[in-house]
Amino acid sequence: MRLYNTLSRRVDDLPPPPGPIRMYFCGPTVYARAHVGNARPFVLGMWLRTWLRLRGYETILVHNITDINDKIYEAAPGASAALAQQATDWYLEDTADLGLGMPDELPRATEVVPQIVRFIEQLVERGRAYAVEGDVYFRVALDPEYGQLSGQRPDSVEEQEPNPLKEDPRDFALWKANKLGEDTSWDSPWSRGRPGWHIECSVMAEEIFGPVFEIHGGGLDLVFPHHENELAQSRALGHEFARLWMHNGILRFTGSKMAKSEGNVVTLREAIDRWGRETILLFFMTAHWSKPIDLSEETLEQARAQLETFRNALVLETSADVDESEFGAALDDDFNTPEALAVLHRWRAKGAHDQLRRALGIFGIEAARQEAPYEVVLLAEQRWRARKTGDFATADEVRREVEAQGWVIRDRADGFDLVPK
Repeated sequence: MRLYNTLSRRVDDLPPPPGPIRMYFCGPTVYARAHVGNARPFVLGMWLRTWLRLRGYETILVHNITDINDKIYEAAPGASAALAQQATDWYLEDTADLGLGMPDELPRATEVVPQIVRFIEQLVERGRAYAVEGDVYFRVALDPEYGQLSGQRPDSVEEQEPNPLKEDPRDFALWKANKLGEDTSWDSPWSRGRPGWHIECSVMAEEIFGPVFEIHGGGLDLVFPHHENELAQSRALGHEFARLWMHNGILRFTGSKMAKSEGNVVTLREAIDRWGRETILLFFMTAHWSKPIDLSEETLEQARAQLETFRNALVLETSADVDESEFGAALDDDFNTPEALAVLHRWRAKGAHDQLRRALGIFGIEAARQEAPYEVVLLAEQRWRARKTGDFATADEVRREVEAQGWVIRDRADGFDLVPK
């Protein structure tokens, strides 16, 4: 199997089965409900784990929770721990509802603070980090390979965390002294405070996998500074760290990146409740994992329509002979889900429904047509009669009630269909 590696700038071969393949995918910073884009690395990691195991690999997936971070303190001054716990619960609930299962390990930064302190102490002892009035910074200038992952020239790196006391504007924080309004802190040799963001992931990954592992994943927006800094601080201790770096493309809302500052965030919870988990999963299949993907009413409607074509096909009990190797070849070649999806549509057209059902299951898509409960059918019939008599207020009220029970009404010229959300 081959995957694109940000570090080498090429598609690299994985070692042959059984591996092992140890994967660490950066998870959420928990200060709000996750938006749809936050789910992309989670989905990619879960899909990849499933496929690798089917290919005979011994595979472990770690997906961390960042529950110590500036964003959490800023969002809830004086109540950061409570917010982090609430947002963690939301994230676990919402990702569980995608129906893909859960990663093998879900470490939290708050669980490894003593190990983080020891890691920083080693960097200070080696002269690769220094303390300034309770803060500790990593010496970027001593790393001749800094910028290798992100492609930035070391002499052009902009200041990441302004502090006039730093030796070099490029140096980044490993430990931050406690500040006014930050209610959660820990003891350390330098101050009572808390870890910097980047050191958390280095330590969480190495606590589970040791100093070297096969794959590090995360969003493209994490290449710099987060992943660049992870790599630098781990290699400063002589650790190889991750061998292959996977960076999934950004999810864009109607052409621009989804962000609260843009006012166009759609939460994962809202998307699942409105469109259904299988539509969301098929939507993610439509773009290569390393490329951007656009979220809009139109793209989700297109994904839902594709899902319906599979559901309609799987009603039929047929099993034609097809070349299953083309599906495996698409996924083995840089996990190309759009090409795999095209193969599945060819299988659908040929009536290879047993193979189609198994292949969709790899992505958590059952595509089984469900029969609506009798009471939902009665409501839909009530709405149909209301529309025919021009009582659109009643029709809209009943439609909302049907949707609240997990079903969507699709009108036809001669009636309606009920499909699960």
